[in-house]
Amino acid sequence: MSGYKTLALETDTRGVARLTLDRAEKHNAMNAEMIDELAAAAERLAADESVRVVVLAAAGPTFCAGGDLNWMRDQAAKNRQGKIEGATALALMLKALDDLPKPLIGRVQGNAFGGGIGLMSVCDIVIAAGGTEFALTETRLGLVPATIGPYVIRRVGEGHARRLLLNARRFDAQTACEVGLVSMVRPAEELDAAVEKEIAACLDCAPGAVADAKNLVRNVARGAIDDPVGYSTSLLADRWESGEGKAGIEAFLNRRPMPWAK
Repeated sequence: MSGYKTLALETDTRGVARLTLDRAEKHNAMNAEMIDELAAAAERLAADESVRVVVLAAAGPTFCAGGDLNWMRDQAAKNRQGKIEGATALALMLKALDDLPKPLIGRVQGNAFGGGIGLMSVCDIVIAAGGTEFALTETRLGLVPATIGPYVIRRVGEGHARRLLLNARRFDAQTACEVGLVSMVRPAEELDAAVEKEIAACLDCAPGAVADAKNLVRNVARGAIDDPVGYSTSLLADRWESGEGKAGIEAFLNRRPMPWAK
């Protein structure tokens, strides 16, 4: 899988796709082209049934420095409608990654600021190397992290968000883990092994069930369900009656490997 200028996208024989931010010389700062390409890649990965897991990674020493300076200049020069259109493109890209019906694992090998934290916040699992630093720097520039805000606030909770969004201070990987932005911190030399462990666990599960479980979490956490009892019982019945559910129970009862395990 190729055809991108700011990204690299490869899928292995297991169905593990690696989506890599590939502007290392710019510290993987996001410009309009990268935003559009990330949105297109998310749509492509969502539709590809051969893809089981997606790893969001980055080239070079920095995970993502946030917004590209030239992109910020362009945004500043636009009229109000133009500013809204630019922000909307970023918001829809984050939503596309957030809605991805497959596990999205963030491999954070270096520092992340601003929009980079937004990308981390839409991942299901984030593994960061020790020594990495993070910051939501927008208020120092007279701005606010509004577009990434819904994802960051949901990820860390209101209490931590009040601290992190208001003062623009840097914080380390351990703090990021304590507030919930990062799932686990590992030494840099153990980062890939930790990511592989999470990939293996995901590949051991039925892909359709994983997609439904992710949707369940999203709907329950966001209060999108009017009848939790009806919703949950119907969903469970659907899974019992699905091909995956029948195959999984049969394999379990007969002590056979699950048909989707890799």
